[in-house]
Amino acid sequence: MDIKFVAAGAAVPAKAAVARIVFEGDTHEGPLAQAVAASRFTGAKGQTLDILAPQGLDAARLVLVGAGKRDAFTTLGAEQAAAAAYNAVKTSGLTTLRVELSGATDHSVHAAFGLRLASYRFDKYRTKEAAEKKPSVTHAEIVAADPDAALGAFAPLSALADGITFTRDLVSEPANVLYPAEFARRVKALETLGLEVEILGEPEMMKLGMGSLLGVGQGSVRESQLAVIKWYGADDKSAQPVAFVGKGVCFDTGGISIKPAENMEDMKWDMGGAGAVAGLMHALAGRKAKVNAIGILGLVENMPDGNAYRPGDVLTSMSGQTIEVVNTDAEGRLVLADALWYCQDRFKPKFMVDLATLTGAIIIALGNDYAGCFSNNDELSANLLAASAAEDEGLWRLPLPTAYEKQIDSMIADMKNTGGRPGGSITAALFLQRYVNGVPWAHLDIASTAWKKPSSVGTIPDGATGYGVRLLNRMVQDRYEG
Repeated sequence: MDIKFVAAGAAVPAKAAVARIVFEGDTHEGPLAQAVAASRFTGAKGQTLDILAPQGLDAARLVLVGAGKRDAFTTLGAEQAAAAAYNAVKTSGLTTLRVELSGATDHSVHAAFGLRLASYRFDKYRTKEAAEKKPSVTHAEIVAADPDAALGAFAPLSALADGITFTRDLVSEPANVLYPAEFARRVKALETLGLEVEILGEPEMMKLGMGSLLGVGQGSVRESQLAVIKWYGADDKSAQPVAFVGKGVCFDTGGISIKPAENMEDMKWDMGGAGAVAGLMHALAGRKAKVNAIGILGLVENMPDGNAYRPGDVLTSMSGQTIEVVNTDAEGRLVLADALWYCQDRFKPKFMVDLATLTGAIIIALGNDYAGCFSNNDELSANLLAASAAEDEGLWRLPLPTAYEKQIDSMIADMKNTGGRPGGSITAALFLQRYVNGVPWAHLDIASTAWKKPSSVGTIPDGATGYGVRLLNRMVQDRYEG
C-alpha cells in the first residue's frame, strides 16, 4: 500500500473514503449527528459507522471509527482504529483511504503502521478471484499536524512492517515452494540490506557434528541447511552480540511417527520460528539498529522416507550429548539443540532467544493468543514480557521445574527427545535448556500464535501473523541498543 502524510484540510482525492477516528462522548453536528442518532454507534473501540455520499464532504464515503475513551487512546489504539477503517472499505471499489485523527504525531505514524499490517494479503497463487472480492484500496493518506515530521518518524516503523511482511510471506508459502534451500536463498538475498549471511549445507554440518539436526532431515530429498545471519550495527563491531535462533521445519509430516492426515497441510508453517527470526533481522537492518545481532535458522524437512530416522535411534548432537529418539514428531527440539549449541559456541552472545512452533501442548495451556516463555534468566524474561505488553503480542512465562527433568531421562542415552504428554511444553523447554551451556536464554513456544484461522485482530489478516518480530524488535530497541 502506498501511504503518505497530509495536512488537515488538504483536498480529498476522487474515489476516496474518509475515515474519521472518534471517541466515546464526542458530539456531532448536522447530518452526521442524525446518522449517529439513527444508529447504535457510540464511539466504542472497534465500532464503525459507514455513511455513503456524506452531505457536506467531498468524499464518496465517510466511515466513523470508534476508538473508545479519549484519555485511554494509545499508539496501539491508533493502529487498530486505522486497521478497522481499512477493513471497513477495503473491497468498496474505492482506491484511496484518508484517515483523520487528531493528536500527537506518533498517533498518525502508528495509524500508518496499522494500515501497513492490515492491508497485508498473500495472494500470489490466486488466479480466478472475482474482482469484487479483491481489495480495491491501494493508497492511503494519514492526516498529520506536521506531515514531514510524521514521514521521518514513520521510517523505522516502515522497516518493521517490511520485516513482518517478510515473515508472513515465508510462513504463507507452500512447502513445495519454500523448502530449506529456497528459504536459505531468500535469506541470502537480504544481504542487500547490509546483513551478512552464511549458508551451511549438510557437509559443513556433518563436520561440526550436528547429528541431531541432520537426523531430522535425513528422510527428505531436500538438503538441510543452517542459515547464519549477522548484523553489526553497534558502534563497536566487536561488541558482544544478542542472538536469536529459529526452528525452521519447512514441512513436518511427523516422520515415521506420522501425523494424522487431517490438518497436516498446516504443517507448512512449522518453520514459523525461523520465519520470525528472519523477519526480525530484516527489520533490524532496515532501521539500522544500533546493535550487533545474530540470527540462526535451522532449516529441515521431516519426511517418512526409507532413510528417515526411526523411533529408538540414538543421535549424537554437536554438544556431544546423545539423544534417544522416542518420537520422530518431536523433531523441532532436535533441530534447535544443534542450532543453539552452535550459536553459543561460535558467537558467545549476551543472550539467546529461540522461537519455535514447538508443541501442541502450549495451545492447550494458553489458547491462541499467548505464546509460552521459558527462561533461565529473570532479567531476560522480564525484558521479553515488557516488550510483549508494549506491542500487544501475548506472552506468558511458565516454569522450568527440575523435578520434571526425569521425564526426559533415557535408559540408553543422555536423554530422550520427549517426556510424554504431561507438561509437554515444559519438558520440551527443559530439553532445550541442556544445549544453552549456561548462556542467558529464553525459549518462546509460538505454536499458538504463529498462525491465526480466523484472526480477530484487525492488523493481522487470517493466516501468518508474523508474531515475534515486533516483540523482539521492541526489546532490542528498548534494552540493548546504545
